[in-house]
Amino acid sequence: MALDGAEPVAYVFKTLTDPQSGDLSIFRVYSGTVRAGMELYNSDRRITERLGQLYRLNGKLRTQVEHLSAGDMGAAVKLRDTHTGNTLCDPRHGVALPKVVYPVPYTHAALQLNTQGDEDRLATGLAALHEEDPAFSYHTDAELHQFILSAQGELHLEVLFERLKRRYKVDIELMPPRIRYRETIRTGAEARYRHKKQSGGAGQFAEVWLRIEPAARDEGITFTQSLVGQDVDRVFVPSVEKGVQTAAIEGIHGGYRVTDVKINFFGGKMHPVDSKDIAFQIAGYFAFKEAFRHARPVLLEPIHELEIRVPEEFVGRVVGDISGRRGKILGMDVSGRLQVLRAQVPAAQLHHYGTVLRSLTGGRGLHAEKFSHYEDMPAELEKKIVADYVAARAAGTARNHAHQQ
Repeated sequence: MALDGAEPVAYVFKTLTDPQSGDLSIFRVYSGTVRAGMELYNSDRRITERLGQLYRLNGKLRTQVEHLSAGDMGAAVKLRDTHTGNTLCDPRHGVALPKVVYPVPYTHAALQLNTQGDEDRLATGLAALHEEDPAFSYHTDAELHQFILSAQGELHLEVLFERLKRRYKVDIELMPPRIRYRETIRTGAEARYRHKKQSGGAGQFAEVWLRIEPAARDEGITFTQSLVGQDVDRVFVPSVEKGVQTAAIEGIHGGYRVTDVKINFFGGKMHPVDSKDIAFQIAGYFAFKEAFRHARPVLLEPIHELEIRVPEEFVGRVVGDISGRRGKILGMDVSGRLQVLRAQVPAAQLHHYGTVLRSLTGGRGLHAEKFSHYEDMPAELEKKIVADYVAARAAGTARNHAHQQ
């Protein structure tokens, strides 16, 4: 550590948000002396900050001081644009200290607002909390229509949840995150769909012939056309593709996105007056749905890869628990005094897994997880999801059903 008298260097390791008095930047001085009224250079933001009053902190008690020396920890209020992880230093000698690397959050929950119109308040609260605590993350999942909060365990989630409710008066609930299931097919099929509508004036007419077949895993959706002759103007090919993509996003078999399907638009018919873009979108939409239902549709479930670190005496318990979650052990290594297990487990079986692992290992087990691939879902689970979707569709709530799984 540099001696006192050297150039000042301080690292901001935490920021507390206070709507009344302003943000409180808590830092440690690594070199030199930091004084009230001093101008320091923020090497991360590339701006100059003027320090106002300096404080030593003891819980909620703030004691004002004139200076802080190397090794001291203190705080400053109302810095203009300094954030957690920034380095403050002498303007003539730029220094950037290594940033803290936080573990990847492994416990996830969805935030559900109970009061309409609180979206802005929730966003403001989360942004302020993240400034204080960069160890968690949050994002809006456009596919699942959920606001996902990711933290370092169940207790961390609960603390964030309570702070949002108490400080920012947001009426929310924590819900299990939805699962990104997928739909695909096992065989090929064809469909011919005619859309015809007369409404007094100009009508709508389009006929679309589609042929579909399975694609290799992770290929997504491939749309091609092999039209011959002049039965369909090629200007309508993008319209048919748009209709197909809309159906694929909505889902057909269980209300989830379609993947790994090859689609060929090989024929159809049009009308010189009534054929238009919307007519071919609608025909493509329903032709694809009809073909899909005749191609032995199946559901796929996401599989996550786990790396689990546990003391040797707990390996048996952990392996047994993984087996009970329909998981597969891929291998085992040794890292110091810990055993490192690699396993693949369906994502649907991993909610609250961090809590379970700590319970199994007396708080000594750690894990990290990441998405690996998709696999066919067991038939009995697929039947339940499809039956629920069919019931929701009959009740008129199918649009939201898949997003509630």
